[in-house]
Amino acid sequence: MAKTSPQDGGGAYATGKYRNLFAEDGHSQKEIRAKIDAAYQQLFHGDKQTQAIAFDAGSNANGPLMYVTDWANHDVRTEGLSYGMMITVELGKKVEFDAIWNWAKTYMYISDPKAPSYEFFAWSCKTDGTHNSEGAAPDGESYFAMALLFASNRWGDRKGIYDYHAEAEKLLTAMVHRERITAPGKYGPHTVGPMMNPDPPMILFVPDVFGQPFTDPSYHLPAFYELWSRWGPEEDRAFWAKAAETSRAFFVKTTNPQTGLAPDYANFDGTPHANRFPQSGEFGYDAWRTASNWSVDWSWWHKAPEERELSGRIQEFFASQGIDKYGPVYTLDGKDMGATPGLTHEDHPAGLAGTNAVAGLAATDRARAKEFTEALWKTPIPSGQGRYYDGMLYLMSLMHVSGEFRVWGPK
Repeated sequence: MAKTSPQDGGGAYATGKYRNLFAEDGHSQKEIRAKIDAAYQQLFHGDKQTQAIAFDAGSNANGPLMYVTDWANHDVRTEGLSYGMMITVELGKKVEFDAIWNWAKTYMYISDPKAPSYEFFAWSCKTDGTHNSEGAAPDGESYFAMALLFASNRWGDRKGIYDYHAEAEKLLTAMVHRERITAPGKYGPHTVGPMMNPDPPMILFVPDVFGQPFTDPSYHLPAFYELWSRWGPEEDRAFWAKAAETSRAFFVKTTNPQTGLAPDYANFDGTPHANRFPQSGEFGYDAWRTASNWSVDWSWWHKAPEERELSGRIQEFFASQGIDKYGPVYTLDGKDMGATPGLTHEDHPAGLAGTNAVAGLAATDRARAKEFTEALWKTPIPSGQGRYYDGMLYLMSLMHVSGEFRVWGPK
């Protein structure tokens, strides 16, 4: 992609050149492609009992339907569907992309103007489409919007739900401007507003209005916000540009200055938000993604050199824990808390091995980054009960590390 403006930074968006850490470490392009293809094939089309997380679900007037399921919890989440859409648009799997989007719009989209979550998606459903919750989780909407814009740019728009650009714009507008809607709820009146806090411009953990609003560091996606400041609704482009700057500064505030670990949930000033759930102020399963988010932002834009320091810090910490031994949950100052009881992740999870390898896109210590790249290379494709979250992060991490997770711009 040609550089068109000083505002485009010096990363892959401006240069069109994406780093391939696997190739830098000596792996052939054929080997790398085979590894990505094998992971995609297993997770999307593998054995239904032990490997697959994606399942065909018949068809309707809009065509085939497919869902991505958290196998261990027997539900379908906006997180998984939106990740599935991002993976399939990046890999050029249009049939699967459309089928997943069709399932999301058919079963998860809330079209009742009186419903508090109107214009958003129910974050969790049963595999038959019945809602487990009427609430929305903004990480799903964020990935839906970005994947739709990439699909529009890569494949062009059609009609109805496959007018990808129109669907993305509608969703981005709702994320910023959706009016508050209140309706009776199980525990009293239930109010939902927009997904973005106006000032500071920052994504919320949930758009539900209760108590003091707070955020989830792993929901911050400045690499995407930069694109929305160019391709999104014109009236909000300055807002998204400011949101990108805000998130970059927030990453520095919310991570521990020694370990580079971020909490699962945080207040707008970056301090841990520790009263939502047990361990919510610790580095847990959500927080695995945070380093990947800032590292991809550096890779695409080269606008925040502090992200390089953060990547070095978190890789240094996990190297000190044993490159093949570290666990899934830590206090922010680095105490190993072990796996959370009742969850199905491995003691040394593939998803975290993936996101820690992605940190190598920004880290300056190439020798240490190579250790994490090779650790991901040697990690087997997740299977069994815990294959959903680990598998999605594992596959997207392979794509990031190999330079195959790219910006698809307008033709």
